[in-house]
Amino acid sequence: MKRKAAPNNPEQKHFYLRHAVPVMVWLVAVTGVVGLFRQRAQRFEIVGIARGQILHISPSSTGRVKSIAAEMYQPVSIGQTLAVIDTILDNEQGEEAKLRADLAGVLAEIEHLTAQLIPTQEKMQAEASNLEISRAGDVGRLYMDVEGYRLQTLKLRASIAYDQITLRTLATDVKILEQLVSEDAVAPYELEKAKVQHEGLSRQIEENEKLLAQAKADLAQAEQRLEQFMQRQIIRPSEDSALEVIRKGIKVQEERMNGLLAQIKALKSREMVELKSPIDGIIVPIPARENEALHQRPGEQMMRRTGEVVRAGDPILAVAEREPTEIVAYVGEQQLGLLKENMSVELVKIRTPAQIAQSEIKSIGPTIELIPQRLWRNPNMPQWGRPVLIGIPPGFALVPGEMVGIRGL
Repeated sequence: MKRKAAPNNPEQKHFYLRHAVPVMVWLVAVTGVVGLFRQRAQRFEIVGIARGQILHISPSSTGRVKSIAAEMYQPVSIGQTLAVIDTILDNEQGEEAKLRADLAGVLAEIEHLTAQLIPTQEKMQAEASNLEISRAGDVGRLYMDVEGYRLQTLKLRASIAYDQITLRTLATDVKILEQLVSEDAVAPYELEKAKVQHEGLSRQIEENEKLLAQAKADLAQAEQRLEQFMQRQIIRPSEDSALEVIRKGIKVQEERMNGLLAQIKALKSREMVELKSPIDGIIVPIPARENEALHQRPGEQMMRRTGEVVRAGDPILAVAEREPTEIVAYVGEQQLGLLKENMSVELVKIRTPAQIAQSEIKSIGPTIELIPQRLWRNPNMPQWGRPVLIGIPPGFALVPGEMVGIRGL
């Protein structure tokens, strides 16, 4: 007996279609959600930037850039001379000339006082020959010895100071000529001539310094002899008044000389200064301040140039480490509770070839800071976060400024 076929019921088909569509939509939605979760699990939780130190090379005093021995993006070694600063500005060269003129005036006055001392000494000796007591003549000679050695000492001090200023100028000329000779701008003969003058004046200063030391010793002995003689209560003769004018003149020139030496000492501290690289690194543009960057033209302030005047503390150029030493990342407020120091994280290089390494959090910043613009999700919406420093493990090759994926926080 044959079974009858089920009747074709349109209502039943409509029932199946009406319930099957929501189920299929629900299945698609679940599949999409699972896919999104899987995709999110594969993404990096945060992104950091590899960075290294950037050191500014700055002079400690105002000066003019004499030369720069480095090019942009050129590798440099620790201790390498990067720039030479001439701390003697144009107005200070006039100051040198004025000091030389003042010292020449001191030397002329010393010669005048010495000329006055000679006839006074001869007069005293003639008067002493008529005295019945020879000790009265001796005290006059002792006074003459003291004043003579004071004049000799003062003259040598002035001569040495004058020559030292000239020697400083010659030393600057030698450095300039050395650079010009290296550039084939002048003949080597000019450099050799300047070196001979420099060496000759150096020897003359050394000889005068020895004479000055001897004159100071002679002056001390003469003062000691006079003091011992005066303790015998010998009445000072009338010739002491004849020396009073010379004594006052010597005193004036000694005080004037002390003031000039103080100016010379200050001038000596301003000289050619070599600025050396503190690290092994690469020359990079000078980082601009936030407000200055908006007003700079392309190529401006990348590094200073020869001939520019720089103030104390102003950077001339910058040196960056060749390899980054740390990664800085920023974590939003919703993730702050998950962070702790020494926490293990996984680093993933975004560029190819891919590389994954294990590291840990070195330190966590104490405040919420503005995140660098390149890490904003929307370039028109600033973001804030807490900075986190992460160490770079050995063998994990990065370039300063490279972005690195970080997960596991």
